[in-house]
Amino acid sequence: MPVLSERVRDLRPSAVRAMLEAAQQPDVISFAGGLPAPDTFADIKLPPASADLWQYGPTEGEPALRARIAEDLAVIGLDCPAERVMILSGSQQGIDLAAKLVVDRGARVAVESPTYLAALQVFRFFGAAFVDLQRSDPAPGWRGESPALAYVTPTFQNPTGDCWSADERRALAEACDAHDVVLFEDDPYRDLAYDACERRPVASFVRRASWIYQGSFSKTVAPGLRLGYLAATADLFPHLVRLKQAADLHANRLSQRIVLDHLNEPGRGERMARLVDRYRRRRDLFADAMRTHLGEHADWRAPPGGLFFWATLRDGRSAQALLERALERKVLFTPGDHFMAARGAPSSGMRLNFSHPGEAAAERGLAILGELLAGA
Repeated sequence: MPVLSERVRDLRPSAVRAMLEAAQQPDVISFAGGLPAPDTFADIKLPPASADLWQYGPTEGEPALRARIAEDLAVIGLDCPAERVMILSGSQQGIDLAAKLVVDRGARVAVESPTYLAALQVFRFFGAAFVDLQRSDPAPGWRGESPALAYVTPTFQNPTGDCWSADERRALAEACDAHDVVLFEDDPYRDLAYDACERRPVASFVRRASWIYQGSFSKTVAPGLRLGYLAATADLFPHLVRLKQAADLHANRLSQRIVLDHLNEPGRGERMARLVDRYRRRRDLFADAMRTHLGEHADWRAPPGGLFFWATLRDGRSAQALLERALERKVLFTPGDHFMAARGAPSSGMRLNFSHPGEAAAERGLAILGELLAGA
């Protein structure tokens, strides 16, 4: 057997990818992944064939798409020219690039707990030591040895669906400035807002520290395009470009043209409004079904945006134990254990995706979970 690197020997498979594979089985009801509803995908029309689409392109991405994204970033408060925007092969690549840039073995990375499990997987791969990030006042935990990186999803947080307040966003920005911590703000859900809440990027409040801000087109256009983007401060951006060049040279040019055409579509605003209304209705129906079937067994708050409910089982029940029983009834969800920075930390939390299963399937799946909890 070949001698593998230390990093690979400690690499574990993604829990969500395994669940997505299980979800392909007939009759499975899955609340596990962050899948958008197929009927919300953009009506994609292939652009006319042209030689430039089939040739190698710039690592940073297509200039017209970068300029268009920079315009949108300016609207939400980020002063970032197109020269500091890079197109990614999905936002997961941005997490990988940021980790390669900042995280050496033993480097401290500040995260919420729970936080996005795929980010934890990448940071662990590079040997990160996690520091708990308290969003109301992150600075106390950073005294002494400051973290190298602070990773957050402040707008419709994954997995909880929470939306940070303006004060919490300022507090993190000020802590990054004071302790010279690189901010990494992951913002894939910001356009899926169902209730009013603060959505201004944390990065827009940063005055001195370095930052990376990234978004995705997977939730609002189509995930199969595998396209996202990042913007970064001038000191970090050239290094990120070199890292991407070493990883895949550049993102798919056809996908970039499709997304650019979508962003420039005259009816894009109306389409987005319909998409948000559709998801808001799904969220509300899902909340009604949760009250009916889980109301005696769990606590939760309806998320103001995004794709997930985060429910906490009462009496300290294990969500992992519930999943093992639910699998026998062909129902999937993601237990909270996978979102915890401390490996092996038991959790009563469970993330439930409401965007992908249809109304009838969601009702059946939640009814099964309620039956299992009632019979425990």
